Amino acid sequence: MRKLESIDKIYHIHKKDNAKKWFSIFFAFGVVVLFLPWTQNIKVTGKVSTLYQDQRPQQLNSPIPGKIIKWHVKNGDFVKRGDTILQLAEIKDAYMDPNLIERTQKQVTAKHGVRSYYQAKIATTDSQIAALRSVRDLKLEQLEVKVDQLESRLDGEQAELQAIEAELSLSEDQYNRQKKMYEEGLVSLTQFQQRTLAYRNAIAKRTSAENKVMQTKQDILNAAIEQQATRQDYAEKLSKMEGDRFQSLGQIENNNGEIAKLENQMANYQVRQGLYFVLASQDGQVIQLNKSGIGEILKESESIGTVVPSDVAYAVEISIKPVDLPLFKVGQRVMCIFDGFPAIVFSGWPNSSYGTFAGRVIAVESNISPSGAFRALVVPDSESKPWPPQIKIGTGTQGIAILNDVPIWYELWRNINGFPPDYYMSESEKQVLKK
Repeated sequence: MRKLESIDKIYHIHKKDNAKKWFSIFFAFGVVVLFLPWTQNIKVTGKVSTLYQDQRPQQLNSPIPGKIIKWHVKNGDFVKRGDTILQLAEIKDAYMDPNLIERTQKQVTAKHGVRSYYQAKIATTDSQIAALRSVRDLKLEQLEVKVDQLESRLDGEQAELQAIEAELSLSEDQYNRQKKMYEEGLVSLTQFQQRTLAYRNAIAKRTSAENKVMQTKQDILNAAIEQQATRQDYAEKLSKMEGDRFQSLGQIENNNGEIAKLENQMANYQVRQGLYFVLASQDGQVIQLNKSGIGEILKESESIGTVVPSDVAYAVEISIKPVDLPLFKVGQRVMCIFDGFPAIVFSGWPNSSYGTFAGRVIAVESNISPSGAFRALVVPDSESKPWPPQIKIGTGTQGIAILNDVPIWYELWRNINGFPPDYYMSESEKQVLKK
C-alpha cells in the first residue's frame, strides 16, 4: 500500500520538537518567580499641603469697612511681607474728621488740666484743714486754761466761804449770848444793836461768798459748754472741708476714667488710621483678587483675595481607609507620585520604580474625617532625593505605603483569600507592648 504524503504532513508523531523543553523552562521560571520577594504596599491618594499653618494660603480680609481708593498690586504679583496691597478711605461718619486724633489729644490735655485743678484744690483744702485743726486746738487749749483758772478761783472762794461760815457761827453765838444778856439787863441796847449789826454783816458776807461760789461754778459750766460747742463747731467745719476734699478726690478719679477713655479712643483712632492700608501678611503671590475697581465699598472682614506663600515646607496629606489604619505608623516610608510628573511604577517593587519620591509619615490623626477616612501627614525623606520644587499646594498625589517583604506565592495566596496585608512591628514597638 502506497503511503500518502498528506499523512506525513498532518501527523508529526515521528518528528522531534522542543515543546516539552520550553514548557519545562517556563514552568521552572514560574516556580522561581513564585519565591521572589514581593513588597506589600497600600495605595492611597492625597494632595500636597504644607507642614505649618502659617505657610498655607492666607486670605486677605478688610480689617475695617472702607472705600477702595488705590490698588498697589494686581493678580499674580509677588509681594514681600508688609507690602501694601490696597489703600482704603473712611466711610463712617464718626471717623471722617481729618484732625480726629489732634482734637482728641486736646480733649485729653484739657482733662489733664481739670485734674491738675482738682489736685491743687485738694492741696489747698489740706492746708485749710491743717490750719483749722491748729485753731481748734489753740481755742480748746485756751478754754482748758480758763477752766483751770475758774476751778482755782472756785477753790479759793470755797475756802473763803468756809472761813465766813466759821465767822458767822462765832458771830451767831455771840449774838445769842448778847441777846440773853440784854434780856437780863446786863448789857445796854447799844451794845446789843452793835452785836446784831455784826451778826447781820456776817450773814451778808456768807451770802455774798455763796453767790461768788455759785457764779464761779456757773462760769465753769459755761466754759465746759463752750468747749463742747467749740469741738462741735470745728468738727462741722472740718467735716465740710473733708467732704469737699473727698468730692475733689472723686472728681479726680472720675477725671482719670475720662482721660483713660479718651486715651483709649485716641489709640484706637491711631490704630484705625494704620488699617487704611491693607498689608501683605507674608511673602508670596497675590491671587484671586475679587474687587475690580476704585471706589468699591468693602465690608468689615470681607475677603479681598489670597496670598500664596513663596517659602513653603511641603507635606502630603493622605487619606487612609479605616481597614488600613492599623498598618500605618509614624516613621513609615511612603513613595509619592505627584500629578504632572511621569512615573513608572512596579507594584511589588516600589523602591525600584521611576518617578517616585520618598516620604515619611510624621502624624496619623486619631479622628475620622467626614469623608470616612483618616488623615496622615507625610514629609520628604531626608535620606532620599528631594521632592521636585515645581510642586504646588493642592497638587494631586498618589502614595504607596511600604509594608512587609513576602514571597510572591504568599502575596497571591493572600489576595485569593482576601486577607489584609501583614501587620508588623519594629523591635522598639514590641518592647513597648511588652511593658
